[in-house]
Amino acid sequence: MEGVEQQLKEKIPISDRQRQYLHQQHVKKRTIRLFRILILIAFLALWELASRLEWIDSFFFSSPTRLADCFVYMTAENALFTHIGISLLETMLSFLFIMTFSVACASLLWRFEYVAKISEPVLVILNSLPKSALAPLIIVWLGTGMKTIIIAGISVALFGCIINLYTCFQNTDPDKQKLIYILGGKKHHVFTKVILPAGVPTIISNMKVNIGLALVGVMIGEFLAAKQGLGYLIIYASQVFKLDWLILCILILCLIAIGLYEILHIFERKICK
Repeated sequence: MEGVEQQLKEKIPISDRQRQYLHQQHVKKRTIRLFRILILIAFLALWELASRLEWIDSFFFSSPTRLADCFVYMTAENALFTHIGISLLETMLSFLFIMTFSVACASLLWRFEYVAKISEPVLVILNSLPKSALAPLIIVWLGTGMKTIIIAGISVALFGCIINLYTCFQNTDPDKQKLIYILGGKKHHVFTKVILPAGVPTIISNMKVNIGLALVGVMIGEFLAAKQGLGYLIIYASQVFKLDWLILCILILCLIAIGLYEILHIFERKICK
């Protein structure tokens, strides 16, 4: 489909079959998008109806209208967007460090084989540790604050990402690597011309996974050590039984996760082109 769209952009004549295929793909995309919207509207309508007819207790389960009123109230106090901004900042800093350090570390492990073999068991052990159990220890070491929360976010995804990228680099086509050596290239030429380009799809797929994991790690840190952020709001709301606040914060987290994933999806499409 992208090839046909490229032909249209370059004003290259395309056949009727190509036009028909392109039209079918556009119709398919619109249909999927329409059904997603209809399912969301139906869910919200059913939720509101169940609350008004007292099929569910609106105190515990809230309702769309109660959440809308809660959103207006919290926005008027200028508190909600401050908490959202802090959580987003912590998530993005954690994510950027995870990806930068993982690519650098996986590259060094590929370059130095003995170091990779020595450190592989350590990475496996660190990756298998439950990160929620590590968070209290991190707080004891570093205290409370944004630094602790960012490190909690990093710890959730870092070691798994390093292992995935290193495995990808190790499994890159050996014939292409031999060709570089035959042509007189060195190991850094193999890395820049073969390993890294071949690893771009894996790097992007890890980015799409790790943005969600970074958000999870930040929430774990905010549950335990924050004075601001959506995680702090969730814990505070649960303690004082402001369940409208709690459900609203959870829905906002869902929207943030979807938005960050879509941004990376758009980035992936541009890179692939």
